[in-house]
Amino acid sequence: MTATAERRPVLPMSELSDYAGGPALVRAEPASDRLILSWESGEQAAFSLNWLRDHCPCDECRHVRTRERLYIPLEPPEHAPRMQLIEGNLELEWADGHQSRFDAGWLYQRRPGQTSNGTIPARRPWVEGFRPVSVDHADFTGSAEGERAWLDALLRDGLVLLDNGPLADEEVSRLAERIGPLRPTNFGARFDVRSKPNPNNAAYTAIGLAPHTDLPNWRQPPDIQLLYCLENGADGGESTFRDGFAAAQMLRERSPEAFRLLSETAIDFRFQDEHHDIVWRAPILTLGADGELVEVRFNNWIRDTLHLPPEQADAWYRAYREFWRLVHEPHQQLEFSLAPGQMVAFDNRRMLHGRKAFNPESGRRHLQGTYLDLDLLESRLRVLARQA
Repeated sequence: MTATAERRPVLPMSELSDYAGGPALVRAEPASDRLILSWESGEQAAFSLNWLRDHCPCDECRHVRTRERLYIPLEPPEHAPRMQLIEGNLELEWADGHQSRFDAGWLYQRRPGQTSNGTIPARRPWVEGFRPVSVDHADFTGSAEGERAWLDALLRDGLVLLDNGPLADEEVSRLAERIGPLRPTNFGARFDVRSKPNPNNAAYTAIGLAPHTDLPNWRQPPDIQLLYCLENGADGGESTFRDGFAAAQMLRERSPEAFRLLSETAIDFRFQDEHHDIVWRAPILTLGADGELVEVRFNNWIRDTLHLPPEQADAWYRAYREFWRLVHEPHQQLEFSLAPGQMVAFDNRRMLHGRKAFNPESGRRHLQGTYLDLDLLESRLRVLARQA
């Protein structure tokens, strides 16, 4: 079965498709309970009949407005469907008379073994000499290209800067809300980072802060943190950052046993003040099913009592010290002073952040911060990609 020689433009068959263009299909052949598809680019893939029936994009199988699935795959197709290629796209007629039309590019994007369409950049570990991407505030707010560049860098590198913003209260909230709702915590949806009397967190003092992640005492710590500088006239207070994933990988290579202990031993984290007492138990390093790192929880202030027998505790402390030394290697850290109107955004479950001590008597230092969910950043990037 071969497509026509000249492929005319084809209108999208359903709003489900987020793929524009792509190679045409040139052949479709049945093979038992499969359909073997071949594209003009030379690729070939097998699709199960169950999958094809389940993914029918017609208005009977998908809600006409929401495009959510209506079809319930309770019964397998009884027989192989009749098939034809029309203008390089696939049309199927099932035994019960139901018809399915698939765009060739949509199928190409979803051929078995493809788990991503490439919109979301892969994480890239920092190497020595790393310098973050900076995007101008006007470019971020005024163009899709600027916003995409900012999102790409944040998702890929774990950290990105925004420059030349206005010295306006709540600007951090306005910027974050372009992407999605703010993620509230016990510190509120938006918080002020400055020295103040009777602090309930070390961030609200003038002391230096060792590299850490925020809120590891939460079951689901915030994904992305944004810090917007309104004033920074005090002596000291430089911001510091370290790629926690890169440090953990170094630990894995240099001391596999230490890495194993920190990834397998759950410890307690706890924050408590007059109004809250939030506790969670988890390892410092969390691995996914494939053994790759998915999260770092590292915050020495709110590590709670270590509930381990002496032998296990001593081994854990040795591993902890090894990781601490790697995190604090000066040549692996990024250090800079945020300027008024500048914002840094970073992956809180990957990046370790801190600051140098500052003298509150020498000038005012005021940052405003908030958190966002990673899902919303990825969602925003996909939406912008569809508009390109």
